[in-house]
Amino acid sequence: MAFAARFLSRSTRQVYAGQSVLRSEYAIPARSFAKGAGGPPPASLKGDELLKGIFLEVKKKFETAIGVLRKEKITIDPEDPAAVAQYANVMKTVREKADLLSESQRIKYTIETRTQDIPDARSYLLALKDIRIKRGIVDELGAEAMMMDALNRVEKELKKPLLRNDKKGMGLLKAEFDKVNQKLGIRKEDLPKLEEQLELKIAKAQLEELKKDAVEAMETQKKREEFKDEEMPTVKSLDIRNFI
Repeated sequence: MAFAARFLSRSTRQVYAGQSVLRSEYAIPARSFAKGAGGPPPASLKGDELLKGIFLEVKKKFETAIGVLRKEKITIDPEDPAAVAQYANVMKTVREKADLLSESQRIKYTIETRTQDIPDARSYLLALKDIRIKRGIVDELGAEAMMMDALNRVEKELKKPLLRNDKKGMGLLKAEFDKVNQKLGIRKEDLPKLEEQLELKIAKAQLEELKKDAVEAMETQKKREEFKDEEMPTVKSLDIRNFI
């Protein structure tokens, strides 16, 4: 079935890529805000050795992902909360067994790698905004504007631009960010729940894409007269495991 190839392509791509978000950044991460928060870069490798290592690692993760997808039942019904939750759990299992980053971890990694050489707080906030926009994330709470206002207040008090290695200034900014989080009603202990909501939102979006692909593939087969009208299955009845 043509849909099988589409499903494998989209599902494994979703495992490695996926959308990201500012949800968890709403609880402004002061630790990652500090310059040099990221870990040391990996040791240099020769070109052929590096490519070989990357290929073998991707191959291993791909095979692990396919192994999970062959066993787990997925119902392509983005309007059913139970189906969405099940799909999210399957993708979580894939990430855990294939040692892949969750969406929140991916966001943190992107922020750290993109901002590690940024010296000042204002450029850091602008970089966060750029990351959000490029990933198609909507700042529903207006957190960015509030963060920038907080920075403006701190820099006005300091009478100079705030550098990320300025411990006193960063302390003042962290205190302002704590006020922002309090105003938004976000507590540190709420982050796991926010991350869970993010995973469900992403799972629903991915199921919508899979449903679209399934419908297109089935319509194509119908035109080729591979099915009679009464034999055409519904998208929800498809068992992906039969096509992998």
